[in-house]
Amino acid sequence: MRKETSRTRRIAEQLQRELAVLIPRELGDPRLSPLTLTGVDVAPDLSHAKVYFTQLSGAENAPATLRTLNGAAGFLRHALRARLDLRVIPELRFMYDESVERGAEISRLIEQARVDDSAGKKR
Repeated sequence: MRKETSRTRRIAEQLQRELAVLIPRELGDPRLSPLTLTGVDVAPDLSHAKVYFTQLSGAENAPATLRTLNGAAGFLRHALRARLDLRVIPELRFMYDESVERGAEISRLIEQARVDDSAGKKR
């Protein structure tokens, strides 16, 4: 695991903010409307960045969204070049973030265990 510096962290945050504005505004694809960027990891040499996203519509739409975003990565990188004051704009690679669904599933299981436990005490 590589060490994250304050510079790469600031650039990652800046990329996330700019992409959150650019994706709905510039791409205008209705499949991307319930999209949330959850994080960005930038390589220390700024050669590439992994952009993590999730969708409110769930994981079933993720493959199509992933193809759309990765297909538009070059366009988005070019748009970022005009908006950011960086010598090198990282190559973008989008990845689906499953942590939201996993968290919801764990919460559901905990709640189910509580219901089961309270039903067992009432007997």
